[in-house]
Amino acid sequence: MATRDILQLGNPLLFKESSPVEDVQSTEIQGIVRDLSETLAAFRDTTGYGRGIAAPQIGILKRLIFIRMQPIGLAGPLINPRIVWASESRFELWDDCFSFPDLMVRVSRATQIRVDYHDDRGLKQTIDAEGDLSELLQHEIDHLDGILAVQRAISPQAFATRAEWELRLRL
Repeated sequence: MATRDILQLGNPLLFKESSPVEDVQSTEIQGIVRDLSETLAAFRDTTGYGRGIAAPQIGILKRLIFIRMQPIGLAGPLINPRIVWASESRFELWDDCFSFPDLMVRVSRATQIRVDYHDDRGLKQTIDAEGDLSELLQHEIDHLDGILAVQRAISPQAFATRAEWELRLRL
């Protein structure tokens, strides 16, 4: 397995809905998990940031994401993740994405969510998330539904290049 190229904004695969994973422990799925892990690690090594990646971002339309988030200690795949509850309270943030790394988008996300998923052993898991983890999971699960952060922009003025964001808008 290997580091994969990350599809960029404009690639039509990014706007397609992903299919459920049928056999969590298949050789194919375990290979995709390794590729996602290695691709995330390589992106972090190159850019200094990155907490999660979705299978569609490497051209695989399967409901599979890989998260590595410290200091929470969450690391690994979430297979067939599904948001089963979201709080009514929301917060706004500047979101970025591996598929458009030089663009920041102001979005609104639920403050808290509950996600059901299967782990890499096929066991059903539930995670209650808030704050940064809630935002990250919503972002990655959107990828599985063919939705990008640019489609969640709160207004036509809710865009900035990364350089401009770092200069003027970073909170």
